Amino acid sequence: MTAETSQTLDRGLKVLKLLADTDHGLTVTELSNKLGVNRTVVYRLLATLEQHALVRRDLGGRARVGLGVLRLGRQVHPLVREAALPALRALAEDIGATAHLTLVDGAEALAVAVVEPTWTDYHVAYRAGFRHPLDRGAAGKAILAARQRVGGGAGPGYTLTHGELEAGASGAAAPLLGVTGVEGSVGVVMLTDAVPERVGQRVVDAAREVAEALR
Repeated sequence: MTAETSQTLDRGLKVLKLLADTDHGLTVTELSNKLGVNRTVVYRLLATLEQHALVRRDLGGRARVGLGVLRLGRQVHPLVREAALPALRALAEDIGATAHLTLVDGAEALAVAVVEPTWTDYHVAYRAGFRHPLDRGAAGKAILAARQRVGGGAGPGYTLTHGELEAGASGAAAPLLGVTGVEGSVGVVMLTDAVPERVGQRVVDAAREVAEALR
């Protein structure tokens, strides 16, 4: 800590990070041990975070991330979208297909940015706000594949699908890697029976560009 930083705020943010990393919540004692502070300090931190709906406690006393975090998270999407647009525009123009940035929203994939090519006679209509299950479509499957690779799996770095979300349409997507707090993918969707060979590596490169813009 330095003279310009707040120890209390730092501890509060650490509480949120610890709670975000667990599915079952943490008790006051567990948080106290992890933070290296006494239980009274933890009680005060939780009480303050609860007032802002950033933390909730269940009947058993376990603290979990509150719904207030979702409200804050919604404001992140415009920032992420703005950072991703240059890479998406280049991808759409290069491939001649609709490019998109998709983020995880619960058990669904949510398209938060979409760019259509300017020079093609026709392309797939794909809109920001479109949702689909993570296990359908290239965008969601690329994210799931990245989760498996973290656990030790291997793969080409991109995912290809055909006809899973729209008849006659194929998709290619690659996950965003190395961006703390953001889980998503970059991809293209096109009206074709098979994705051209070069497209897979191109979406990997675009995903890397977006990830670098978000770091």
